[in-house]
Amino acid sequence: MTFPPQDPTLPFGPEAIRAAAAVILDGGIVAVPTETVYGLAADATASEAVARIYAAKGRPSFNPLIVHVPDLTAALALADFDDDALALAHAFWPGPLTLVRPLKAGAGIASLVTAGLDTVAIRVPRHRAMQALLAETGRPLAAPSANASGGISPTRSPHVRASLGPGVPILDDGATEAGLESTIVFGRTILRPGPVTAAMLADVLGEVEQGPKAPAIVTAPGQLASHYAPRKALRLNVTEAAADEWLIGFGAVRGQDNLSESGDPVEAAARLFDALHRADASDRARLAVAPIPDGGIGEAINDRLRRAATR
Repeated sequence: MTFPPQDPTLPFGPEAIRAAAAVILDGGIVAVPTETVYGLAADATASEAVARIYAAKGRPSFNPLIVHVPDLTAALALADFDDDALALAHAFWPGPLTLVRPLKAGAGIASLVTAGLDTVAIRVPRHRAMQALLAETGRPLAAPSANASGGISPTRSPHVRASLGPGVPILDDGATEAGLESTIVFGRTILRPGPVTAAMLADVLGEVEQGPKAPAIVTAPGQLASHYAPRKALRLNVTEAAADEWLIGFGAVRGQDNLSESGDPVEAAARLFDALHRADASDRARLAVAPIPDGGIGEAINDRLRRAATR
């Protein structure tokens, strides 16, 4: 089986995995779901393949990529892990946690993946599609979110197609589970909040700290001040929308859409990017989002919303 040229999308299954692996082993790129969002995968050891990710996304070359591997053993072959990193890996892998670690000499990761840094962002995903693709290719896979750089991250295959156009093959396995990109940690510093919360990390390490929200030097994915952005202007912490705004509600704040009528932040995280896509496609000139409590995964939601609203 190969991806159909008129609409290069295949539903998850053994033949689709083989077709996706063939594209990647030939130096191409494929959009594939993880438990967080859809990623745009390529062989992390092949510079030209990684360059196709940057070209498809229009991504700044100073913004590093996350490398996905099947298990901790594969991660240890690429990077050095101290006791803290090992503790986090045992606690949260496979899952939505990315660890930034010193890159081992001779690891074979293309320098475009690390943006020339001496560290690598590495993750063991839980999703069956990405795990199957890792097994079929036998390669570490670089896979940033499968959307145009700075745009809204995709949680369904139609989001990928709308953002990247008809030329990118998509392995479709429905909506993603978490709906937010992975938490990124370097040492005991959270570089990007995500589904693995600060409290969850502290339960393992004893203490963690939050890194700068928009650092002068980008050391990991997702640190750009303006990111995850819709095409339309976005206003935050809104309880009553203006006439030209599409309001994404939360809890008791109603709108044209609602992230969680029950006020569940986990449900809100899973629905966030899908709701932003719908709002951006609406006939309203501007977007608005209701207040989201900042505790737990709410911190990650608000991090994405602040970056989405920055222009």
